[in-house]
Amino acid sequence: MKLRVAATVLGAMAMALFAISPAQAAAKPYDHKDPYRTGCGNQAWAVKTGKIISQANGRVGTIKLMWSSKCKTNWIEIKLTSKPASMARGIIHVRTIDARHDSFSFKPGNHGRHWGNMLYAKNICAWGTTTVRWNGGRGAQKASGSAGACD
Repeated sequence: MKLRVAATVLGAMAMALFAISPAQAAAKPYDHKDPYRTGCGNQAWAVKTGKIISQANGRVGTIKLMWSSKCKTNWIEIKLTSKPASMARGIIHVRTIDARHDSFSFKPGNHGRHWGNMLYAKNICAWGTTTVRWNGGRGAQKASGSAGACD
């Protein structure tokens, strides 16, 4: 009888540990989702702003680390100037201090305004970067920028 009770208790403990595994604990409701499709972008502002710089062309845009007070999330938005805006493609990255991250690839269009997906970041540090290329990146037609809270 004691053996059966001990086995039942051990089984229940194993189920409880499985239920709160690190993978499930790390899952956040808005991670990897579009801030505007979810409505999180409706109550958001730029926490940090940086420049997107090209060696050949100087400043070609702005990068912003956005914060949603509604959803407690961060994401990166960029706005490119008129020169590369209609031709640029690139990647937007966002990461948090607890090692979560997201990458979003964008194509030409949207008048040079692009944004990546969100990561839940209540009371933690977040950073983002972007790399941009136009005309295939030939002739130094590429740029990068970063913005972050806790820099």
